[in-house]
Amino acid sequence: MSKFVKLAAVLAAGVVALGTAANAKTLRLNHNNPEDHPLHKSMEFMADRVEELTKGDLKIRIYANAQLGTQRESMELMQNGSLDMARSNASELEAFEESYGALNLPYIFVSADHYYDVLSGEIGADILAASRDKGFIGVAYYIEGARSFYANKEIHSPADLEGMKIRVQPSPSAIRMVELLGANPTPIAWGELYSALQQGVVDGAENNPMALTSARHGEVSKFYSDDGHTMIPSVVMISTKTWDELSDAHKEAVRQAARESMDFHRQQWDAMSAEAVETAKSELGVKFIEVDKGPFIEAVLPMHEEAAAKSPVVADLITRIKAAAE
Repeated sequence: MSKFVKLAAVLAAGVVALGTAANAKTLRLNHNNPEDHPLHKSMEFMADRVEELTKGDLKIRIYANAQLGTQRESMELMQNGSLDMARSNASELEAFEESYGALNLPYIFVSADHYYDVLSGEIGADILAASRDKGFIGVAYYIEGARSFYANKEIHSPADLEGMKIRVQPSPSAIRMVELLGANPTPIAWGELYSALQQGVVDGAENNPMALTSARHGEVSKFYSDDGHTMIPSVVMISTKTWDELSDAHKEAVRQAARESMDFHRQQWDAMSAEAVETAKSELGVKFIEVDKGPFIEAVLPMHEEAAAKSPVVADLITRIKAAAE
């Protein structure tokens, strides 16, 4: 083969490669956590796997720290097809799709394994698919451990919550739970919570221990009461419009990458959560309080019947979730 022919072949290959790169599709994924958060790392894992499985034809670009809008804004942009993907959580998603309400009920999960079995099985898949006609489809759940109350006073029982202003997510379930426990639910955007705690706009909040370190809430809230009232997952979603435009091969790649990232996330979450607890104790001086969960459970258990009475869909999911524990 002459040098000219070889050169022509190399140039032709380069043109093909450029064409492939030019035809690659990039999806934008927005979320409100920092880049060192386990959720961001799990989404990076998913993005890497999508690119690998599609040989670079499909990519996901991740925007951390709410660069493209708050969770609420992301949802609305995704619903109308202006944003491809977003990460929110079941609490906020309840306002968009009632099925997520079943996951938000306090003490509906009896253990971490029960929680993950539900999310990774048929029940979880049904909930992810339920919002298709709402403009988005769930592709993955990321566990975030159990949520508990934290404040600048010790909380040992519901009596200690009496009259306190507790920040909640804009979720009917979260609001009702805090009301039943005797406190005043106060919806505040996540990005505004640090200053709200610091300035006394709210007396406390509720989240997993990671919030104490990744959001530095342990600087302004020195007591974490481990009541473990809810286990609420984050959810990675894709716009129905974007999903329908993907090829079957790309859809399968997203499904596979999302599922693998769920397991990856679970493995890293437990380690990073334990590290956050130790950091909160040693560096931020947060005191962790073990509480008797009995009075908390008794106070909020009516929510299960209330939720079932309002929605046949949620009632069926509650029954299935509780049956899965057995």
